Amino acid sequence: MITGVVFFFLVCGAAMGGYLLAGWSVDDAFYMVIITIFGVGYGEVKPIESPALRMLTMSTIIAGYAAVIYTVGGFVQMLIDGEINRALGARRMTRGIDRMQDHTIVCGYGRIGSTLASHLARAKKPFVVVEADAEKIKEAESHGFLVLNGNATEDAILEQAGIARARVLAAVVSDDAANVFITITARDLNPHLEIIARGENPSTERKLLRSGATQVVSPTTIGAARMAHLITHPSAESLLAETATQQDLNEQLSQIGLHFDELHISPGSPLAGHKIGDIEVRGNLGFLVVALRRGDGRIELNPGADAHLSSGDTVIVLGHDADIPQLVQRYVSKNEITYRGARINALPK
Repeated sequence: MITGVVFFFLVCGAAMGGYLLAGWSVDDAFYMVIITIFGVGYGEVKPIESPALRMLTMSTIIAGYAAVIYTVGGFVQMLIDGEINRALGARRMTRGIDRMQDHTIVCGYGRIGSTLASHLARAKKPFVVVEADAEKIKEAESHGFLVLNGNATEDAILEQAGIARARVLAAVVSDDAANVFITITARDLNPHLEIIARGENPSTERKLLRSGATQVVSPTTIGAARMAHLITHPSAESLLAETATQQDLNEQLSQIGLHFDELHISPGSPLAGHKIGDIEVRGNLGFLVVALRRGDGRIELNPGADAHLSSGDTVIVLGHDADIPQLVQRYVSKNEITYRGARINALPK
């Protein structure tokens, strides 16, 4: 199209130049070029008697028409190719969704939806995104995700997304009311579906649960809890950030009675100058030393029993909830130690 337009203007400029050389005015030359290209036989501004002018006029007709046809042909081809590609893409997407089983339906491709889709893609979990915004659809398609254009609150759209065969639906649009409607619709279409809904407002959590949501996730609450943990447990969180994913590992471990925590070796602690092997609770069966964070910030993963402890070091342990306080009571005398973000006085050894 650009080539055709450029060629058309070159033809017009060359033709006008020829008429100007023949003594015509600018207005007459421009008018003659236009009616020659777009209205053959309409009339002539001045008599064209010389062979040179006749040759110029014929060349203008041929070249002008060629440029116009080339440009219009490129435009039509663009439209046809675009429609064909969209039709083929829609067909491939539909066939891809129809083959899915036990997949995830991600309703909304905003900040959370796009992050969720990326994690599912890395984990090679089948999923389809339902989104109505054209720009977000293009962004999702650019990453190679299956995208269904439509409103997730509509039954027909969720049925196209294969909700009857899906295992999980994630309602993660930014509007809480929309998430409630999506949850109601999804639960009605598939009573056995696991529905994970996003709730920004704390009062929305109860509504989502009553509407049929299996779990409700509040990004605000999770973010605040993460920041609080970074403040109250800087060493443990620093270790987890370097050796684990962004999931809240402590929360998962707490479900089976385990907990990551840290024992700070403060000045005067009986542990200062001793070895890690000297720490004992229930014959060392009550906890596991995961790492040792030195006072200068260095982290030693899986330190040996012969590793010496110094003032300012932090021992990061994994153990049962009931065992970590015993470590505090047994090895810290009259000094304060950080336990779960609080400063407490321990009993003497």
